[in-house]
Amino acid sequence: MLSFLPATMRGCIHCILLGLNTLVVFSLLVPISILKLIIPIDVWRTFCAVILKYIASGWVAVNAFNGRFINNIKWDVQGVDSLKSKDWYLVISNHQSWTDILVLQTIFSRRIPFLKFFLKKELIWVPVMGIAWWALDFPFMKRYSKAFLKKNPHLEGKDLETTQKACEKFKKMPVSIVNYVEGTRFTQEKHDRQNSPFKHLLKPKAGGIAFVMAAMGGQLHSLVNVTIAYPYGDKSFWDYLCGRIAKITVRVETLPIAEEVQGDYFKDELFRTRFQKWVNDLWVEKDALLDDLLSQEGKGPEAADTNEEPAAAAG
Repeated sequence: MLSFLPATMRGCIHCILLGLNTLVVFSLLVPISILKLIIPIDVWRTFCAVILKYIASGWVAVNAFNGRFINNIKWDVQGVDSLKSKDWYLVISNHQSWTDILVLQTIFSRRIPFLKFFLKKELIWVPVMGIAWWALDFPFMKRYSKAFLKKNPHLEGKDLETTQKACEKFKKMPVSIVNYVEGTRFTQEKHDRQNSPFKHLLKPKAGGIAFVMAAMGGQLHSLVNVTIAYPYGDKSFWDYLCGRIAKITVRVETLPIAEEVQGDYFKDELFRTRFQKWVNDLWVEKDALLDDLLSQEGKGPEAADTNEEPAAAAG
């Protein structure tokens, strides 16, 4: 462990290792991605997708190892034992900083399929990254604004139809789709501007989850409801790299995606009201849980009663 080094030095070392790991992985991803693109044979593309998945999973594993080697962060993770690597999941979480992404990748590594986000279709043209996202089968979506649909009513529903076609591959390939329900990272300024009724959360945006569930056409079997807390305040990505985050607390709840929360959110007003209430109820419970987890803040890092490695380390 390098926890004896000054925090800024650890942050620089961690950043360099993260960058090197990313460069190595990209150097492996890009040629296989190109081969997958230029050879339009289903069996070949499936084979490439499997190799790419293992490469990406290796990137996550190396990042997790580097984090344990450089810093002495205490992990308190509960609720991941029943998860399966060959199932279909919708993962939702509160969102406070970029650190959340590494937290999710670390605790779910080898426990559920590689985490993926719905991306705007235009992002496929981002140099290098666009190819990597396509190769890793990140689902690309096409969304029309209300203003655009008002001028072009004949295109209503086409955005969902296009995204559904892009998700056809997931009928045979287990997937974990991540959705940050708040739509953006929590800050006190955003909280106050929204006049959010929650103490630790922004208002949830039910439409995003509804779109993902509709696009996946019932393929998602379970909802993985994640609550992330940083009991001692530090939470930025740089704080994580420097090891200034003394403890990361995560609670995971797995819920079935019942029939009553599956329907036409965009056309059925009654269902939309029911769906919004379901999401809001989840947020009420999450806010109360965060309040409980963050009550540990007053104890100070020295009072932490757990020194568990993140769940992914068990692999």
